[in-house]
Amino acid sequence: MSTRTNTRILRIEWGDCDPAGIVFYPRYFAFFDASTALLFEHVLAVRKAEMIAKYGFVGFPMVDTRARFVTPCSFGDDVTIESELAEFRRSSFDVRHHVLKDGALAVEGFETRVWVGRHPDDPHRIKSQPIPAEVVQRFGGA
Repeated sequence: MSTRTNTRILRIEWGDCDPAGIVFYPRYFAFFDASTALLFEHVLAVRKAEMIAKYGFVGFPMVDTRARFVTPCSFGDDVTIESELAEFRRSSFDVRHHVLKDGALAVEGFETRVWVGRHPDDPHRIKSQPIPAEVVQRFGGA
């Protein structure tokens, strides 16, 4: 496995589904959000709360997202979510997610996120900041 990827198994629960028993599409975005945090935890070897303290930032909110739905997933399915850091820029980065059902692509997700800290003029606001070089290096470079 690349230092830019993380894989996890997820069981689809009843609360993830619509009345037809298939995953309600917004739930995939929650799966992707958690998978991005787990990707960073895996590569940096610290939990998100520790990462925030260590690197002095607030988080990495999403600024763009989309998904391509290939096959529905249903209540009780065990799916594999593969998450990969696709690209770093100065203060933003892209993540790709693949949800696999029985080894076949079910959903493909895309995210762009921004590394942010508190705004220096107003602590109630956030402002993008450069991604620390150590973080980029831990992911195997830009």
